[in-house]
Amino acid sequence: MVIYTVKSGDSLESIAGQFGTTAERLAADNLLERPGELVVGQTLVILQPLVSYRVRSGDTLYSITGQFGTNVNTLWRNNPSLGGENQVTIGKTLNIVLPETFHSRQVESGGYVYPNVSEEVLRRTLPYLTYLTVFTYGFREDGSLIDIDDERIVELARTYGVAPVMHLSSLSERGTFSTALSSRLLSDEALRGKVIDEVERVVRARRYEAIDVDFEYVDGQYAEAYVAFIRRLKERLAPLGVKVFVALAPKYNAEQEGLLYEGHDYAGMGEAADGVILMTYEWGYSRGEPQAVAPIDKVRRVVEYAVSVIPREKIFLGTPNYGYDWRLPFVMGESVARSLSNVDAVQQAWDKSALISFDETAASPTYRYYDRENASPVEHVVWFEDARSVAATAALIDEFSLRGFFVWNAMRFFPALWLVANGSFPLKRYYQ
Repeated sequence: MVIYTVKSGDSLESIAGQFGTTAERLAADNLLERPGELVVGQTLVILQPLVSYRVRSGDTLYSITGQFGTNVNTLWRNNPSLGGENQVTIGKTLNIVLPETFHSRQVESGGYVYPNVSEEVLRRTLPYLTYLTVFTYGFREDGSLIDIDDERIVELARTYGVAPVMHLSSLSERGTFSTALSSRLLSDEALRGKVIDEVERVVRARRYEAIDVDFEYVDGQYAEAYVAFIRRLKERLAPLGVKVFVALAPKYNAEQEGLLYEGHDYAGMGEAADGVILMTYEWGYSRGEPQAVAPIDKVRRVVEYAVSVIPREKIFLGTPNYGYDWRLPFVMGESVARSLSNVDAVQQAWDKSALISFDETAASPTYRYYDRENASPVEHVVWFEDARSVAATAALIDEFSLRGFFVWNAMRFFPALWLVANGSFPLKRYYQ
C-alpha cells in the first residue's frame, strides 16, 4: 500500500503509470466517482496486489475464494468496489492477495451508526469491523429505556461476522446529553437497578455481544458513582458473556477541569470496564474555532495519559470520519461550522479550485476557498481527514500497542479510512 499525494499536472493515468497499475484500478480501489477531477494535495491509496484475478464467465465470489484458498471477507476488504456484496462482474480485476500489513499485531475495529444507516454503506463497512455500535438507547427518569429500531442492523452485522454492540447514553428525549439525567441515575440506587434490568432485557432480546456506556457531561461529584455503575453493570452482564465498554472524554491528566472531563475517572474506568473508547475528536467542532477535528499532537497527549492509568489492551482510540467547513472570520458564540464528509471535502476543493495542504503538526489536511455571498467574497477554511491522517492514527495505535479503534461515525463510507486500516493491521473478525 502506497499513499500518494496528487501533484500539479498529475492525472489518474500518469499516476497509474508510475506504479504499474491502471487508472481503472485506482478509480475502483478509491471509489472515485469523478476520476478526472483530481485536486492538488488530494491523497490516493495505491494497492499493489501480489496476486490479482480477472473475473471470467461462470465465476462466483465463492468459486474464486476456493480457487485461491482465501475467504469472502478478505476479498471484500481488498476490493472496496465489491461493496460487501456477493456479485462479481465479468472482466473485473480483483485484488486477491495484498502484501502483508505494516503492523503484524491484530487489532479490533468498531464503528458507530444510527438506526437509519443505509444498507449500502453498512454492507461496504461491515467487512472491516469487529464491532458495530448502534446509537443510542437513552433512559428516562423512571428507568425505562428509549428504544430504537435496531433489529435489522443487528442481524445484518452478524451475517458479516461482526459483534453488535448496544449503546447506552445519557441522551435525553430532546436529543442532547443531560447532566441532570446522569446525576439522577448515579445518585439513586433503585434507579440504577431498574436501568440495569432494562439493559439486560434488551441485551438478551437482541443478543448483543457488548454494551458501550456513554454518559457525557457527568458532574464531577458523581465520578466514583459512575465507576461503581459500570462495575455493577459488568457483574450483571459477565455471566451472559457480554462485554462492557465505556466511552471517555479526551483527558490529559486526572485533574483536568470542566464538566466534560471531571466525571470520567480514567483509572477507575480502566479497572471496572472490559474496554474504554477514548473520544479523541472534536477539538475542531461546529461551534469552536477552526482547527483539525483530531490533531494528532493532542490525540497523542490523551493516549500518553491513558496508558499511564489504563491497561493498553483495554484502550480503543476514537477516530473521526468527517470534517468541518468554517465561514471566516470566526466569531465565538455566533459562528457555526458546517459538517461534511471527507469525500465531499475533496469534491468541494475541486469545485472551488482550492489546493489542499497538509498540517504536519496536526497530521490533517486543510484548505481555504472563497464563496460569493451577496456579491461579496467570503473566505472559508476546511479541515478534514485523509489517508495520511488515518495512517498517523494507525501509527499511534501501533506505537502504544492499543487494542484498536472505533470510528465516529460510519454513516458515510470513506474508502481511504478502510483501505489504510486494512493495509496497516490484520483486522479481527468477532465471529470467525
